[in-house]
Amino acid sequence: QLCQVGWMSFGWRTILNSHRKLLSMKTPAALQFLTQTGPQSYDAVEPLDLEEFLMSQLRSGDSALMQELGDFPDDDLEVELVEKECRTVRHSVPEEGVELDSHVRDCVQSYTQPWLMSLLILLQVKSPSLAVLSDDSSRTLTSSDFDLRSGLTPDPRVEGLLHFSNHDDLDRFNQEARQGNRHPELFALYPPADEIRPIPDCPKEHMGDRIIIRCQAIKFEIDIEPLFATLALYDLREKKKISENFYCDLNSDQFKGFLKPHTPQTDHSTLSRAAIFSITYPSPDIYLVIKIEKVLQQGEISDCAEPYMVMKETDSAKNKEKLEKLRNQSEMFCQRLGRYRMPFAWATVNIMNVISTATLDRDTTDSDSINGKSSSLEKRGQLPRRNSERFGTMEDQCNMSAFKPATITISTFCKQEGDRLSDEDLFKFLADIKKFSSLQRRIKTIPGTIKLDVTPVHDNPVACLSTELIPVKPLAEKNVRPVKEVLEFPSSEVYVPHSTYRNLLYVYPQRLNFVNRLTSGGRNITIKIQFMSGEDPSCVMPVIFGKSNGPEFVQEVYTPVTYHNKSPDFYEEVKMALPARLTERHHLLFTFYHISCQQKQNQTGASETLIGYSWLPILSTDRLQTGQYCLPIALDRLPVNYSLHSPEVPPVKWMESHKGVFNLEIQAVSSVHTQDNHLERFFTLCHALEGGVTFPLRVREEKIPENKLEHELKLSIISLSSSRLEPLVLYLHLVLDKLFTLIMQPMVIAGQTANLAQIAFESVVSIVNSLHNSQELARDQQGRNGLLATYLYWVFRLPDSNELLSTGRKEPPYTLSCTMGRASATTVGTMLLQSRIRSSSNPDIPAPHSPEDTEVNNILSAKQFHEELALQIVVSTGVCRENAYKYAWFFFELLVSVFNKLNQDVPRRSRFSDRFKDDVTTIVSVVTAEMGTILVNISLAFFLYDLLSLMDRGFVFILVKNYCNQMSAKTVSMPTLISMRLEFLRILCSHEHYLNLSLYFSSPASAPVSPCPSISSQSSSSCSFQEQRILGLFELSQEFKQQHYLAGLLLTELSAALDMESEGKAINATYSLLCAHDLDQRCTRPEVRAKVATLYLPLVGIIIDSINYLDFTVSEARGGKSKTGGSDEDPDNIPPINQSIAMAIAGNPFNTLARNALASMSAKAVATLSAETSRNLLVCFLWVMKNAERSLIQRWTVDMPSAQLNRLLELLTICVSCFEYRVRVSALQKSQQAKMQLEDSLLRGIGARGEMMRRAGGSDRAGQRVNLRWRKDLTQWRQTNDKHDKTKAELDQEALISGNLATESNLIVLDLLETIVQAVPLADCKDSVVGGVLRVLLHCLTCNQSTTFLSHCFSTLRALVVKFGDLLFEEEAEQCADLCQKVLQHCSSPVDGNRSQACATLYLIMRYSFSSANNFSRVKMQVTMSLASLVGKSEDFHEEYLRRSLRTILAYAEEDTEMQNTPLPSQVDELLRNLNSILSDTVKMREFQEDPEMLMDLMYRIAKGYQTSPDLRLTWLQNMAEKHKNRKCFTESAMCLVHAAALVAEYLSMLEDHKYLPVGSVTFQNISPNVLEESAVSDDILSPDEDGVCSGQYFTTSGLVGLLKQAAELFSNGGLYETVNEVYKIIMPVLEAHRDFRELVSTHEKLQRAFDNIIQKGHKRMFGTYFRVGFYGAKFGDLDEQEFVYKEPAITHLPEISHRLENFYSQCFGDALEMIKDSKDIDRSKLDANKAYIQITYVEPFFDDYEMKDRLTNFEKNFNLRRFMYTTPFTKAGRPRGELNEQYKRKTILTTMHTFPYIKTRINVIQKEEFDLTPIEVAIEDMQKKTRELAVATHREQPDAKMLQMLLQGSVGATVNQGPLEVAQVFLNEIPADPKLFRHHNKLRLCFKEFIMRCGEAVEKNKHLITLDQKEYQQELKKNYNRLRENLRPMLERKIPELYKPIKPRLENRDSVKRLSFRRALEENS
Repeated sequence: QLCQVGWMSFGWRTILNSHRKLLSMKTPAALQFLTQTGPQSYDAVEPLDLEEFLMSQLRSGDSALMQELGDFPDDDLEVELVEKECRTVRHSVPEEGVELDSHVRDCVQSYTQPWLMSLLILLQVKSPSLAVLSDDSSRTLTSSDFDLRSGLTPDPRVEGLLHFSNHDDLDRFNQEARQGNRHPELFALYPPADEIRPIPDCPKEHMGDRIIIRCQAIKFEIDIEPLFATLALYDLREKKKISENFYCDLNSDQFKGFLKPHTPQTDHSTLSRAAIFSITYPSPDIYLVIKIEKVLQQGEISDCAEPYMVMKETDSAKNKEKLEKLRNQSEMFCQRLGRYRMPFAWATVNIMNVISTATLDRDTTDSDSINGKSSSLEKRGQLPRRNSERFGTMEDQCNMSAFKPATITISTFCKQEGDRLSDEDLFKFLADIKKFSSLQRRIKTIPGTIKLDVTPVHDNPVACLSTELIPVKPLAEKNVRPVKEVLEFPSSEVYVPHSTYRNLLYVYPQRLNFVNRLTSGGRNITIKIQFMSGEDPSCVMPVIFGKSNGPEFVQEVYTPVTYHNKSPDFYEEVKMALPARLTERHHLLFTFYHISCQQKQNQTGASETLIGYSWLPILSTDRLQTGQYCLPIALDRLPVNYSLHSPEVPPVKWMESHKGVFNLEIQAVSSVHTQDNHLERFFTLCHALEGGVTFPLRVREEKIPENKLEHELKLSIISLSSSRLEPLVLYLHLVLDKLFTLIMQPMVIAGQTANLAQIAFESVVSIVNSLHNSQELARDQQGRNGLLATYLYWVFRLPDSNELLSTGRKEPPYTLSCTMGRASATTVGTMLLQSRIRSSSNPDIPAPHSPEDTEVNNILSAKQFHEELALQIVVSTGVCRENAYKYAWFFFELLVSVFNKLNQDVPRRSRFSDRFKDDVTTIVSVVTAEMGTILVNISLAFFLYDLLSLMDRGFVFILVKNYCNQMSAKTVSMPTLISMRLEFLRILCSHEHYLNLSLYFSSPASAPVSPCPSISSQSSSSCSFQEQRILGLFELSQEFKQQHYLAGLLLTELSAALDMESEGKAINATYSLLCAHDLDQRCTRPEVRAKVATLYLPLVGIIIDSINYLDFTVSEARGGKSKTGGSDEDPDNIPPINQSIAMAIAGNPFNTLARNALASMSAKAVATLSAETSRNLLVCFLWVMKNAERSLIQRWTVDMPSAQLNRLLELLTICVSCFEYRVRVSALQKSQQAKMQLEDSLLRGIGARGEMMRRAGGSDRAGQRVNLRWRKDLTQWRQTNDKHDKTKAELDQEALISGNLATESNLIVLDLLETIVQAVPLADCKDSVVGGVLRVLLHCLTCNQSTTFLSHCFSTLRALVVKFGDLLFEEEAEQCADLCQKVLQHCSSPVDGNRSQACATLYLIMRYSFSSANNFSRVKMQVTMSLASLVGKSEDFHEEYLRRSLRTILAYAEEDTEMQNTPLPSQVDELLRNLNSILSDTVKMREFQEDPEMLMDLMYRIAKGYQTSPDLRLTWLQNMAEKHKNRKCFTESAMCLVHAAALVAEYLSMLEDHKYLPVGSVTFQNISPNVLEESAVSDDILSPDEDGVCSGQYFTTSGLVGLLKQAAELFSNGGLYETVNEVYKIIMPVLEAHRDFRELVSTHEKLQRAFDNIIQKGHKRMFGTYFRVGFYGAKFGDLDEQEFVYKEPAITHLPEISHRLENFYSQCFGDALEMIKDSKDIDRSKLDANKAYIQITYVEPFFDDYEMKDRLTNFEKNFNLRRFMYTTPFTKAGRPRGELNEQYKRKTILTTMHTFPYIKTRINVIQKEEFDLTPIEVAIEDMQKKTRELAVATHREQPDAKMLQMLLQGSVGATVNQGPLEVAQVFLNEIPADPKLFRHHNKLRLCFKEFIMRCGEAVEKNKHLITLDQKEYQQELKKNYNRLRENLRPMLERKIPELYKPIKPRLENRDSVKRLSFRRALEENS
């Protein structure tokens, strides 16, 4: 497999760049510099002599593997020619058949010859196949409530669950299952970052951002003649034309016919109407200018434009004749003057505005816009990084390659002004337009339209022509109108070397001044411009590019004519293709004519009148003439040989006595004419060396004799670096080629040998330095100058000796190299040898060599290029030496480039001379000693890396050793060097043949190969191992370091670096390395992988030792499935929801682990690794474990000390966390957002460890880490992480890869656990090992896992239960609880496979716990508790799946034949029924998530269901407390905790008999009578000390106090300060008994605060508001016909609660919901059965008179409420309201089940009493109320005048409707006939008496309160009062005599409740 990589590549890696980055090369900024912690210093060991060792090993031929894998392959390198890519169909080359001068020949050859590439023959590296990725996706179902057996079919059962009698068979079966369908390459799933040794871009022609402008229409109001358009771009800011002209016309065939006589032919290339413009430096001031010309005719421009301004084609009827006349006239002018043009009009548009507007419109999510942007930036990478604002602004505004195609319509033209045609005038116009954003009035406009389409160019369009008119690929299939590329004249320098042949000349005639000429004529002036190769008229050359619709090339061109102007300005641009070979005869000829526009009657001939001539030689002293010129005009015929002189010389008659009157400018765009003096001189002198020149040599004005040539050449070499940067860059390739040739060749000049090597070398160094120092030039990420890197990689060839010595050789010099095929390696050698032989005779005279000559030559040319180069570096001095070492990368890569092109057949040892080796040693030593920059370090590493492929490897190892020792010595003073040393080793180790270099095939003692040995085979072979020897393989010994040299160095660095802070690099290096092995085709066979893994066994030892450094955040901040929220603050503060009921809710069994680890390491400050680095290190560990021999690992774990084994298990736990499966949903969110969440979770609550780090003040370091950790995007989003908007497919693929990585890494952990467990019989400490393994497995279940892994994990768990069941159930009780919970959690998985595995496991646990030491009751308890915690806490819990799992477990029990005769099936059945009922409540909880009252009811019901299991009841009470607290219902939250405390008190009183403890729940009844319900629990059969019941942290005295303290805090928040006191009454005795005076102080402070609050807030305290809510309608299900009293926050209005309930229930029932507005009794028969009704009524607390005696304060009237009342007015007629004598009132008293406040905010109504008041009773009640109000208002301490006046107004006001007077008149006017009413009559009379008295007091009181202005008001009140008293007097004084007789009472035992009224029954009977 040939793969083009070139000498710079480093082997196989390059092929991988699509999906792996082997060298995570950091930019300098990213280097992690070290703190001063005393860096380690070590001496590298002496390496083996590798060549010798290899030879002897291969000869001894120990094993087939060694034979096969020992040495490098022979055919590593090949040199090959690679054709250059060419945009056009052929290379642009000079015209055929011309002898080129040597410089042009070199240029053309440089631009067209193929690249000579050194190709490494690479091994085919596997791209990892991800075809077998398993996709675990999930489904969901809806839930419903049903009996387990009836409604459900069980899941499929796991086969063979109970079949294995033999443990070995079980293990073997599981092992085979695990190994099936595994990923062979772990790293394919976890590729490293893609930063490989960058390959520079191939040199290519520079292009800016490109846009196509298509000319769609140019229309004027009238259409009478042919018009011609010229388009060009102008940069107003730079005042520069930035493109050549593009010509097009859209004339009809009729008008083209007018011009037929003047158009000899029309070439296809001139038909173009679309042009591609290139813009390198976008700026907001780039204008497209369109100039319109027409055929010359008589009259000023204004005259010619007038018809266009006044006539319209639409008025054709009116103007028909005029238009016809104008057309005929124009046809006549075309016939006669068709070859001349005149200016007519122009238009402009700011092209950048168009583009930026189109960019803003664009929807930026289009994929092409993203790609577009990147490509435009890539292109700009080559360009100067402009620092000036000029070039910065535009980039932000518009994206040149990603705007929407736009159409520009310009609707006005400006008329051209004859005297303002120059470019300066144009720029003035443009500046005005920019300034005033519209045309100025003085500019005359012509109506018309231009339509242009603008689109960005991504790929070349079809039928495109280059600026030289060569067709560009792809070609058009049929004859399509071509698109022309318009050459750009960039507004600033462009630093890109030439890569194509281009040789164009642009001539710009500017102005002519004939004003002083007296003779007539010479007013309508045109200039004919021609390019001549001699003086004869036949010497005119057709090199001028034609315009539109005409010939491609023309011989002459005429400038447009300005009518009657003697000093015209011109704007013409004449483009010419310069001949490749120019002579002194080539010149430009200008002929000036006057054109007669009007044909005179007698004139028949031409319309031209000759005025004069001028000319300009193209070359001046052999140099192309460019720039500004002002030429005189000759009036006579030109003399002979005029062209050899400049226009000043010949004796002819001159206009204006030889004054310059014609201004013009000439510009060249050429890749052969350097236009720089220094370069031109250098090239000329170099070519003189090639011979074929005559001396003295003429260079510009000087003449150089042969003996001065050497001196002049040296001067020209020195002055090279003085040339301007732009030309130097443009000709960089050629300059370097020449200099290298001079370094290589001893020159013979004038018979003397001249050695120019040193001076040429110094010049190279100087150029390298100036290119690096230039701010304008880009560098790659390693800091190398891009231009130099490109040159070395693509362009450089070995200087060919014959090239300078052979003259006149026609074949291109690379024919020699062409033969360097592989077939003829020996011939290549001889040819290379011959190529160094040179002739000592005069180079000018080629002569056959005599044998003596050859001998001399051999001596002379014994030097080879690489030796010469090395020598020059070593002997250089001063600034040259400093820069040579500073930019050593250039010379290193140059040397390697040379080696690659040398003969590889010579054995390595004799390939290079000793002198050369010494030079290399010196160079490496100096570079190391003066190590200054990261770039130098990296380049040195790559240099040695390349030498390993080319030189004696032992020699290179010695260089490496020297480097390490030198650096080690320096690190003491400069710790930053550690990082460099690591980088260096990392690069070396990335060598393609690193494994061979590390001699991995000769790894020491290896275990017998048996890939999956069974236990029996292991135990038999175990005796052959020596314990120490096995453990020794995992250590880094001296012997190991020596034999595996590079591996040894790297691992030494790694172990040292873990103590430092440079660990990141060391780990990344190791990680890249293992990744390389993993994906290497050579390492696919298991035995080879095992060998490679053995090489890294010491790494395992290092990792296990460094476990304290690993980042745990991944595992701790996972937010695992069953984690519970805990408060991170003060640990003494027990959070309201407990962390877990001890075992049931354990989230991460290793929370302890992190703490212990921390405690153990708190002694030494440890810089932990970042999460990213930890993952990298762990993936290395996993890879070694995956590939090492299993038997070896097993022996190792058996021999391992138990402390070490525990560390290994801890390490495995961390692995599981690190490679957890991130579920797919998160991947499918916008990856950016997902990343944010992940960062957030990783960086937020780091758990216990983070807490300690924070307290220890480690926050600074953590802060720095954060920056580093997120420098690279997070691991899971690794491959395409920089793209933020990914497609769904990409996200899916990413999630899939991430999932498979998780599966594979977890399976490796599982393999290792099985290996450890199977070794248990051989080990001593059996129980702790099994416990440790179980802990890791449980952790696996805690993390998100894929289905594949889970099935294997459950198999392993079952095997553990089967093999070590007794041990587990006895010793590991706590973990069994965890186990139950984890398994139960997976029983609720929506994935069928996970569920069936979990069911099987759970059943097996039940079965084994039943059959072993009667543990079933414990398992039963644990499963119930697990379910409870799962239901209450877990977010992702699926009830319907769990129910199906319960059914499946039932099926297992029914089908288990062995157990049918035992109680097991019935016990299982009972347990499952219990679980099912818990589930039903849960489902409802889900449904009512939005209805807080219903939710609390359900939670209450569940808590009630757990009366027999106190731990769970406590949990649920706490859950309720938390929910209430979140809703700000502090009182209810506090009540939940009081209940919880009472529960705890009950159990404590059963356990401990202390006086200071509360006597069960009775003690709490002062707080609330509701608490007594907790006493029911203790009578249950369970005793608290059995089976871990009540073992939670709260069932202790401190737990009790903690709960009560929280309750007190919440009561205080809820404003019930009196209750705070009651709570502390229970706490105080405990605190006193414990002598806890500090707590007592704070308790008393809190009490003081509570009492203060009572005093201060007084009457202002607000308590709850109560409402009766009734639900009616079948739609409500359980709620139908239920009535509740709801407690709402203080001052809640009826509409608020009404709105809330309506909102919630209308979501459930939609329009079927109806709110009943009144409080009447509901008649069910009148309700619509399909609707749901809610009735809400405001209720007030109700107390009997005797209760009111005790309830004195506002608090007491609002606490412990059970009875509430509301009233409903009615009349017998059915209306609610009526006249006073018919107005009845109904009072309703409700009694609730519990007293408020309770543990929920609504309580069921259990009793309802009603009684009616008669109208007179209603009147009595009203009057009593009024009287009470008046009394209160009058006797207040600080009376409120307004309030008092309001009450008085209502009482004594004259016009009060249904006021007191009216009431008296209705009821007291006459004595009632019915004796039953006597008492009421009398009572009302007495009420009125008191009322009138109170009114009097109030009026008096008011008198003292009024202000002066209210006196009248007071008098009015007094008057009204008196009137009322008078009116009432007769009624009040009339008594009923019967009442004063003694009468027998009717109702003795009247119930106090009904004391005020008759029973309704009596009334009805009467």
